[in-house]
Amino acid sequence: MASEQMADEEPTVRPLDQIDRTILRMLQEDGRASIRSVAERVHVSRANAYARINRLIEDGVIRGFTARVDHERAGHGLSAYITLKIVQNSWRTVREKLITLPGVVHIALVSGDFDVLLLVHTVDNRSLRELVLTRLQAIEEVLSSRTLLVFEETDLAIGD
Repeated sequence: MASEQMADEEPTVRPLDQIDRTILRMLQEDGRASIRSVAERVHVSRANAYARINRLIEDGVIRGFTARVDHERAGHGLSAYITLKIVQNSWRTVREKLITLPGVVHIALVSGDFDVLLLVHTVDNRSLRELVLTRLQAIEEVLSSRTLLVFEETDLAIGD
């Protein structure tokens, strides 16, 4: 019980200065940037840049370093947003089930006409159909779903 309470507590948020924000932008542009290049660009020592990046990681500001994937070129050319209405107070249970589904890349609890918003990437319509009609609708707590096909995407991530 105590660990559940700790997991739900908001972490202490340290304010970011201009150097921290510049480092974040640099790492969003190129997650493989060297400490040396970061230090040179923000005009601090390598030790200072290293310490700042580690603090941003420890504070949870930087959650990880990943590759940005072109899903179409990677063989998952069909994208869709799926909205779900779920049983009240079942978010944690539903989230744990959604995390295991193939192709799900983003899960959000939202307000409005539906409760959950998913972004999925699948190989084709058949895979999307399987995901929605078989896997999602098999989750007891899911009351209804709506699927919105994505015809074109524009990634606004820094560095494009």
